[in-house]
Amino acid sequence: MRLTQWTDYTLRVLMYCAACQDRVQPVTITEIAENYGISRSHLTKIVQELAAQKLLDTTRGRGGGMRLMKPADAINLGAVVRATETDFTMVECFDPNTNQCRLSGHCGLKGILSQAMQSYFAVLDGVTLADLVAPHSKGVAPPKSRRAQALPGLPTVPV
Repeated sequence: MRLTQWTDYTLRVLMYCAACQDRVQPVTITEIAENYGISRSHLTKIVQELAAQKLLDTTRGRGGGMRLMKPADAINLGAVVRATETDFTMVECFDPNTNQCRLSGHCGLKGILSQAMQSYFAVLDGVTLADLVAPHSKGVAPPKSRRAQALPGLPTVPV
């Protein structure tokens, strides 16, 4: 399975906003576009969708931008991926409306792939946005420094 570019960019926007959640000024689309080398117009559509899903609070005009509407630890990665991906049909037999496979009644592939998909989402469901931007891995003590350790591609902000 491969995530779409839409989901990839959605996760990048959310991660960037999570890394900046304690910052005074909101994050701007231009800031993210420049840091990731992504089209502003494409990001604008993603931000509009995230605002419609009540994940981002957006403010227009000078001094405007976006912030997470929920704490990063309340945003589940599995839920975000389910909301942004449109097709989880890994093979033809997953869709009963278009299935033409002659092996369907005798093949174990569908069951194995279905189990794999369930395992995939079980992992994603166990991860929050906060986990993705934490300066340390789960179960490992954070660094003693009061400044967050930078993750490549995310801004470093004081903690």
